[in-house]
Amino acid sequence: MGFVRTQILIFVGIFLFHLVCSYPTPPMNCTDTTRLCTSYLAFRPQENQTLAVIQSMFDVLPGDITVEGNNHGYVFIKKNCSCLSTTKNYATNTTFTVKSNEGNVHDMVLGAYYGLAIVPNTARKAKVGAVVSLRLFCGCSSGLWNYLMSYVMMEGDTLGSLASRFGVSMDIIEKVNGIYNPDNVTVGDLYYIPLNSVPGEPYPVEIGSPPAPGPAPPPSVDSFSDYVNHKAHVPYGWILGSSGFALAFIVLSVALCIFLRRSCCFTEVERKHAKDLDGKSSHKFHILPKPSFCCASGRYMCCKAGDVKQTNGDSSNHQITIPKALGADVFDMEKPVVFTYDEITFATDEFSDSRLLGHGTYGSVYFGLLRDQEVAIKRMTATKTKEFMSEMKVMCKVHHTNLVELIGYAASDDELFLICEYAQKGSLKSHLHDPQNKGHTSLSWIMRIQIALDAARGLEYIHEHTRTHYVHRDIKTSNILLDGAFRAKISDFGLAKLVGKTCDGEASTTKVVGTYGYLAPEYLSNGLATTKSDVYAFGVVLFEIISGREAIIRTEGMTMKNPERRSLASIMLAALRSTPDSMSISSMKDYIDPNMMDLYPHDCLYKMSMLAKQCVDDDPILRPDMKQVVISLSQILLSSVEWEATLAGNSMVFSGLVQGR
Repeated sequence: MGFVRTQILIFVGIFLFHLVCSYPTPPMNCTDTTRLCTSYLAFRPQENQTLAVIQSMFDVLPGDITVEGNNHGYVFIKKNCSCLSTTKNYATNTTFTVKSNEGNVHDMVLGAYYGLAIVPNTARKAKVGAVVSLRLFCGCSSGLWNYLMSYVMMEGDTLGSLASRFGVSMDIIEKVNGIYNPDNVTVGDLYYIPLNSVPGEPYPVEIGSPPAPGPAPPPSVDSFSDYVNHKAHVPYGWILGSSGFALAFIVLSVALCIFLRRSCCFTEVERKHAKDLDGKSSHKFHILPKPSFCCASGRYMCCKAGDVKQTNGDSSNHQITIPKALGADVFDMEKPVVFTYDEITFATDEFSDSRLLGHGTYGSVYFGLLRDQEVAIKRMTATKTKEFMSEMKVMCKVHHTNLVELIGYAASDDELFLICEYAQKGSLKSHLHDPQNKGHTSLSWIMRIQIALDAARGLEYIHEHTRTHYVHRDIKTSNILLDGAFRAKISDFGLAKLVGKTCDGEASTTKVVGTYGYLAPEYLSNGLATTKSDVYAFGVVLFEIISGREAIIRTEGMTMKNPERRSLASIMLAALRSTPDSMSISSMKDYIDPNMMDLYPHDCLYKMSMLAKQCVDDDPILRPDMKQVVISLSQILLSSVEWEATLAGNSMVFSGLVQGR
């Protein structure tokens, strides 16, 4: 009996030894939970895994995928890597859509990512369409290298072959991964490869390219001799003469362009000064498809310095009154149209209540018909000159199809006016919250996703693509406007601030402003406004789009005197805790807008809910940036359109969705 017991203990010891020695490299530890870096994952796709499939598996854009040469068959995925505050490990997020009913989720994820994913500890049966949230192994360099790449050891790989393949020394790979015996590496284990440059080459994307012609037959000796003889008789004088003529033609073309540009601008100035006897302008502004030589304020006509005439004369003479605080040189390069006070009052029917559209951050907004075009006019008192100038300076510098465009401004001694692009369908808020009582039909699922994507693109633009980056600070459904085609535009830049560089990244410390229900916790606590503050507010907007509820919900307490106010984010997060995947989304039914009448794809709604959850994470480091949000929403929209196409057999449902779009 003692011998058997001894044998069992020896067997268990050997088993545990092999288990410890063969256990894959654990997630890389970290201490700085504010750390965020760029990392790479080496992935070997199967034959049926196209670029679109790889994008979906890793939640990335085509530009984030590069290809390794030398017939290794690998692609390299660029992902943001962060230090998790919960486990103190580096990881990055993605989602995986189950494609089969066979097997369980654990095995399916393991087979799809082959060691790159932190596999969920579950034996849940796989169901087609279920969406699983995953974390992927990644690492941030300590500073000695630019990037770390997660690599799963394959059959035939050695540390020596990896060192040669990626241009690093074996010693460095051993040091990063804590390897003491370079021969003791296991197939299937994950290792981190230090890199100094971006790995691979751009992914080859063919866009309607014609088939490549077959190989031409080799030239004969005779034809090659003819070719050499022909080259020997090339008239080099003719070539030099042709080159000189081409150069002269280019110089003349440039001179002609400059002349036409000046002519255009002078003609525009003369046209502006050519007035009828009654003092009205002989032209009207119009939307341009793109900026022209003479026009520099986005898609709209803009005036030149010569158009601005500062005067203290009576506005009844149709002269433009510009307070001293609004000098003509306040705009760096782009100047909006300056309108007269009479034009503004006439356009708004003397600010009739019937023209009132709503109230902005610092003033009331009116509908106007200005020079035969529909506009929105924000009316502010002269005491708000600072806020007026702040908003106008931002709007003069940001131009994007998903941002409300500035057209011009006007001023009197007591009031200031911003003239902006008019959004015919009003605010997203009016279409989400009690739409029937406000004269609107409810938004279909496809419309909601498109609106969310439009707003995300506008926000991404001011965060990342403007010359100076901005944080909006007041993202909410009432500041997301819809044009005649229900395309979204972000408005109200009165609180927008430049994002300054600090040692901790981008931030702008100010007093707390904005709307409760949309304010990020770190912004409330220390007034630190960052782009991640806007991401938090956008997450609340996503929850509103899903639920149809407002950002702050008032519920009656035990007595009528004690109403309870709860944030929508806290309510939706509580609902998501009982919804582990898209197949159990029925538990969220009470929190999904009933106006959608169950006409939405469950997996897409779940993905959008999980995206919103990430956006409102208490830790700003763990929130995605707006580029990642745009990627996720683009994929959700694509999947939703595919889902909608499957409804074509139900003509009533399908036609209703098409009309809703």
